[in-house]
Amino acid sequence: MQSVALKEKLETLPTQPGVYLFKDRDGGVLYVGKARVLRDRVRQYFQAARPADPLRDALIAEIADLDMVLTDSEMEALALENNFIKRHQPRFNVLLRDDKNHPYLKLTLGEEYPRLYVVRKVAEDDNAYGGPYIPASLGRRTAALTHKIFGVRSCKEVLNGRRPRPCLQFQIGRCIAPCVAEVCSLDRYRQACEDARLFLEGRTEEVLRRLRVAMAEAAGTDRFEEAASLRDQIRTLERLDTPQKVTTTDIEERDVFAAHVEWGRAALQVFSVREGKIVGREGYLLDHVAEPEGLLASAIQQFYAQGRYVPRELLVPAALPDQGLLEEWLTRRRGGLGGSESPPRSMSERGFTPRERITQVRIRVPQRGEKVRLLEMVARNARLAYDLEWRHPRKQSQEILRALRDVLDLEVEPRRIECFDISNIQGSDIVASMVCFEEGLPKKSEYRKFRVRGLGPSPDDFAAMREVVGRRYRRRLEEGKDLPDLILIDGGPGQLSAATAALADLGIGHQPVASLAKKDEVIFVPGRAEPIVLPHSSPVLQLVQRVRDEAHRFAVGFHRKVRAQRTLRSELDDIPGVGPAKRRKLLSRFGSLRGVRGASLADLATAVGAAMAARIRQHLDRG
Repeated sequence: MQSVALKEKLETLPTQPGVYLFKDRDGGVLYVGKARVLRDRVRQYFQAARPADPLRDALIAEIADLDMVLTDSEMEALALENNFIKRHQPRFNVLLRDDKNHPYLKLTLGEEYPRLYVVRKVAEDDNAYGGPYIPASLGRRTAALTHKIFGVRSCKEVLNGRRPRPCLQFQIGRCIAPCVAEVCSLDRYRQACEDARLFLEGRTEEVLRRLRVAMAEAAGTDRFEEAASLRDQIRTLERLDTPQKVTTTDIEERDVFAAHVEWGRAALQVFSVREGKIVGREGYLLDHVAEPEGLLASAIQQFYAQGRYVPRELLVPAALPDQGLLEEWLTRRRGGLGGSESPPRSMSERGFTPRERITQVRIRVPQRGEKVRLLEMVARNARLAYDLEWRHPRKQSQEILRALRDVLDLEVEPRRIECFDISNIQGSDIVASMVCFEEGLPKKSEYRKFRVRGLGPSPDDFAAMREVVGRRYRRRLEEGKDLPDLILIDGGPGQLSAATAALADLGIGHQPVASLAKKDEVIFVPGRAEPIVLPHSSPVLQLVQRVRDEAHRFAVGFHRKVRAQRTLRSELDDIPGVGPAKRRKLLSRFGSLRGVRGASLADLATAVGAAMAARIRQHLDRG
């Protein structure tokens, strides 16, 4: 039910751009969105003709209030939406969550004398970040290599260039000693930090071009020691064994985005390509994806709002909503339009070495060639990440058990389920099975078989079910063992009533129990007049069916064994003088009862002797 205040707000929505915030009854923010026209966008959620969507329906069911913030432009709304999402962390928005807490390298460009060290989180600040590094040892090796090649410091000492002499890091070649101005000037150190930043971004060719020019200049002015140092840096960079195995033939820089979305969940993968090589990969797991069509646009905005380097080009699998607006925002983040959306990101904007003019950022949907193959590879990785997280058997079972708890209105998740089935042929050889599932997976060591006797010649599955359930839980109570979270019965209301009667006789009528009827595949629960009908595609129904089918398989297998034993006994054990030992000997020699029947008297005599062979032949011929 919509509150009166909410209805009034929906009637008076403005036609200006802005940000809207859906709130619950307690005032918590459920969802934050932006709109070019607030009235049109917000009313879409409450239209009767809106296509059914379980997650969006869940969002609408919880909306109790609406807040709005008007802006002068859609660009302002885009920036404000991102700020609100970061502040409120609404559960129905796309929230990037790292699938692993991999390390990054942080270059503190906000300091006068930047330093480089390993961190686990990326912040939106004036610093540069490299990574994530997988495995973590790669991050430490890259940090050591950066210190060795470029001499960026790692110490926490406050520097002013007036230290009397360099520390040990300078002596072992891991720092160029900006702490001593006579050894390394501030301008030279800033240039080294600029080179280190380009190196961390995977733009090694740019570093090599600058170093070659600097080496030639130093050699031309007889600064041979500096030229030799630059030469060593160049050789080290040229010898680097880049761990990337996938390359492209162009030298453009780009980030590639792809996501796999199912059931309101998604896995996002981002691959970074620099100078034709894939130099980085990041993965995110997204829950409560209420609007899949806006997933990538929202994820891209959050991704670069965290302070990451914005490349010239982004590849996506399909056109994005408000793509032109997002391109403009990304270009401002990069700095190409001179906007004030974010503080300067590059070191050149702080007085460091000038860089090339930054161009317009483009979002493209590739149609052919290597870019399509690259995007397909990223999409495969997104599908794999989704499967590993959401389709893992144990994790998937946990989600289904929570849903089963809600469907059956149980107090706890049914982590242990015991299921019963009766098997007989026209009342003969009545047996029962009980199978056990824990955490949605079978636990065969807990399977049990039951023989049912004394019910008369007519088949009575109800009485058999009552006896078996009673026997099982009477023993559990006597032994002081725990009862299952859910008892499942193979059958309809009749079998369910027999089971509940047995539980009531034991004084545990409160025990959760349900049954699954084979014909219509509907679930019956005590106290409900109508069965619970679930779609055949429902994971909850499929779990219940799997448990029921396992109980049926186990019961049928036991029934066949009992029937076979009874048949063999009636034919062989009724012969005077044939006991278990001779019966096993005959069956082992001739393979089956049919083989015994077809054996000649001489063959029987070789197995059990002439007198016994004559007695067996006479009995079988008479029978």
